[in-house]
Amino acid sequence: MAEKATIARPYAKAAFEIAQQQGALERWSNVLAVGAAIVSDERVEKLLSSPRVSPEELVALIVEAAGEAIDEHARNFLATLADNRRLALLPEIAAQYEALRAEVENIADVRLISAVPLNDAQRERFISALKKRLKRDIRLHCEVDPSLIGGAIVRAGDFVIDGSLKSRLERLAEAMTN
Repeated sequence: MAEKATIARPYAKAAFEIAQQQGALERWSNVLAVGAAIVSDERVEKLLSSPRVSPEELVALIVEAAGEAIDEHARNFLATLADNRRLALLPEIAAQYEALRAEVENIADVRLISAVPLNDAQRERFISALKKRLKRDIRLHCEVDPSLIGGAIVRAGDFVIDGSLKSRLERLAEAMTN
């Protein structure tokens, strides 16, 4: 896993630099997300490792599937990845690109996992509190996991708050057995 991240890093930085020069951070986010989704499809994954499929054919497949999202710069970027047999790294490249973009735009992507769906008022309270704590604008991604029983888990990079009832019960059980 670390190897993929290491190999993907220079490509993500290159895409980010191109996007910054063009003033097209959001468009490149879309390009990389679409490309990542396409190469993650199990049918396309098989083609990526096939010696019978040329790099040009792989790029053509992605461009055709992506439609108008791919411009000439993005096509050249994909061609470079294909020539180096790195198209399979697009999901990792996209993730690293998004981290670079979030840093520049001072945005924190926060994953909130709760036992029950949150209403709008609860989401706004979380966003407000996290904005104060992290000193960044917050992009909240909510998920529901009923196994938490109650409470929530908040994750923003290395920052984690586990306020789930499940976690509290597990800690209590461990304390009682020791």
